[in-house]
Amino acid sequence: MKNLTVAAIQMQCSTVVEESLKKAEKMVREAAAKGAQLILLPELFEREYFCQQRRYDFYKYALPTEENPAVQMGMRLAKELSVVLPISFYERDGNVLYNSIACIDADGRNLGVYRKTHIPDDHFYQEKFYFTPGNTGFKVFNTKYGRVGIGICWDQWFPETARSLAVLGAEIILYPTAIGSEPILNCDSMPHWRRTMQGHSAANIIPVVAANRIGLETVEASEENGGQKSSLLFYGSSFMTDETGDILENASRDKEEILLHSYDLDTIEENRLSWGLFRDRRPDCYKIISE
Repeated sequence: MKNLTVAAIQMQCSTVVEESLKKAEKMVREAAAKGAQLILLPELFEREYFCQQRRYDFYKYALPTEENPAVQMGMRLAKELSVVLPISFYERDGNVLYNSIACIDADGRNLGVYRKTHIPDDHFYQEKFYFTPGNTGFKVFNTKYGRVGIGICWDQWFPETARSLAVLGAEIILYPTAIGSEPILNCDSMPHWRRTMQGHSAANIIPVVAANRIGLETVEASEENGGQKSSLLFYGSSFMTDETGDILENASRDKEEILLHSYDLDTIEENRLSWGLFRDRRPDCYKIISE
């Protein structure tokens, strides 16, 4: 029996990087002490969700992978605690900027970087201003404890992401996230957000884990942001499913929490094979969705 204990960290992020990193480290240590082997933090947890506004001076937040403080923290903690840590960060590669994940294995090695494929653009989720669409393709990382597939936030809305990761051999899919209120649409997207990922889990017979941030983040009007004033309320609700899409662990909308669950990966693999979904796939018939 191949067991994997996974933690999802739900936290409020600070405008001060050092404070966010200190909190993240504390929560990672707590999760590891509870037996977690794979620990997921939210998207871009180093600081506030800066994509709520457009500011050219925020480009300086992007750093090469090896220079990013969150990645450095992840490598140190992963090695010390013998845990796998996917770290979300703002990556600079030459003159190009990406929304990326560095997957740190339990010995502290960076197994590689995945760059977010789908980049959203909305009034207060203005990511196309900051990020170039990723050029890595979907990636599955062969870690000490299992094969981990990772999508980043907006990626989670696309069934092609989850199916690609499953076809590549993922045993679990992770989605670090930053999502909250929809001031323009004037709706509560949380139930829809969850159901979308639950569907990916069920359709691919694979567990899904989503880690979101919480808290109200406010933008004050300034010359640098063109006089914009706005706010987003991040709604937490991080969760973990089984391989049928059923929610096993469930976080609140407004509290910092650590979710924890142990998966029997061998049994899940048997279930995936038994359903025959991948046996009966017809890729030759699906070309319409990529044209």
